Amino acid sequence: MSELLFETIESVGSLIQKKIVSPVELTKLSLSRIKEYDPALTAFITVMEDEAINQARVLESEQQNGEIRGPLHGIPIAVKDLLQTEGVRTTGGSKIFQNWIPDEDATAVQRMKDAGAIIIGKANLHEFAMGATTENPHYGSAKNPWDITKTPGGSSGGSAVATATGMAFGSIGTDTAGSVRLPAAMCGTVGFKPTYGLVSRYGGFPFSWSLDHVGPMTRTVKDAAIMLEVMKGYDPKDHSSVKKNHSIYFKESLKGLKGITLGFYEPYMYSGIDTDVKRVIEQAFDQLKYLGAEIVPIDLPGINEALDGLKTIAQSEVVSFHDPLLIKHSDLYGDDLKFRFQFGRDISATDYINAQRTRKQFVQNTMKQMSGIDALIGPTNVQPPFEIGTMVPEQAISNMFTLGKTPLANILGFPALSVACGFTKSELPVGLQIIGKPFTDKKILEIGDCYEQSQQWVQALKLNRNYMRLSKS
Repeated sequence: MSELLFETIESVGSLIQKKIVSPVELTKLSLSRIKEYDPALTAFITVMEDEAINQARVLESEQQNGEIRGPLHGIPIAVKDLLQTEGVRTTGGSKIFQNWIPDEDATAVQRMKDAGAIIIGKANLHEFAMGATTENPHYGSAKNPWDITKTPGGSSGGSAVATATGMAFGSIGTDTAGSVRLPAAMCGTVGFKPTYGLVSRYGGFPFSWSLDHVGPMTRTVKDAAIMLEVMKGYDPKDHSSVKKNHSIYFKESLKGLKGITLGFYEPYMYSGIDTDVKRVIEQAFDQLKYLGAEIVPIDLPGINEALDGLKTIAQSEVVSFHDPLLIKHSDLYGDDLKFRFQFGRDISATDYINAQRTRKQFVQNTMKQMSGIDALIGPTNVQPPFEIGTMVPEQAISNMFTLGKTPLANILGFPALSVACGFTKSELPVGLQIIGKPFTDKKILEIGDCYEQSQQWVQALKLNRNYMRLSKS
């Protein structure tokens, strides 16, 4: 029965609808797997065993009465512990909030529950989502399931690990400079950052109001579309939320990519890339061409200034949130966060305003460059994951830029997908990134799904035994 845990949301949802699988049975399987492997992987901060079983019983009763809420009915899902869960502690990965119990769910969490998803637990993260490795000094470092001596990426590292190892069918993550996509790439799963404003951020600890996104993390692209279909939608509680009512989910996969034009800006995408990672990415490009896509060179003028602006925006906005907490609890923060806050305090109001102006101009320029182009492509991660414990606090602030090419989509606010595209010679996963124009989320998912269907890298997750051997040694 444990094989069920590596099936897709779509296929298991169908079994639940046909009453072949029960939500209670499935939830107990997930909880059993967490008990077996999470002590070594540290994917969770809080496991919601009682709450999950209670949810499952309600959903099973509905199932027996023929009441199915949708494809997520009875499906165990993890939630990054940056998002509020009613009646269950939400720590933000911080010692400061280790005992905080919210009285409401984050909007994305509530929508998932309303759709029948079972919240199985709160996933580990880099403290307050402010890092790319999920090395957490308070709750333990999450481990990469392909090599538990290495980080899984961050900040949604626990979410990626839970999804990659069958402890959850998917997870809700957050992404300010790549925190959904980078850990997805490094753990061999799928991560999707939607268009800015498409999914409500209400009920989450903010990092940067201008850059934060909430998105799905799954094992397949189509499962990400299923989750996003439920999570999206206008929310008056989130000032950035937009009134867009277009469908995301697609039932049939594209037969090929003929007529799709993909732009590639080599000076940025290949800057700092590991030679083995580059080999994997170029094989993925060849496959995209084989499927019929045309890959053309593109220029992105002003990209370096825009990415510098992202750092300015993010670090100044995060300080504005944390300043009141720092007055009372400065000793409870991790060392890398203290370094970040000092950087943010040195940013002037003029610097911040100029960074936002630079960002606006870059978005306009990029839209012009993407005329006639469906999406940008490149690697998600350009380096393999670090060894746990090797990164000093002073370098941590640049990890997202060192490890991957994800920040580009955040400064733009455009939809971006990471899909597994192969492995290095050391058997560490690599992610292919596809970045679309605003509100072309469905098209980006369809392109990624077509690539994924032609390669089936997702099967490797079921066959991975690295964390199993090491967790029992």
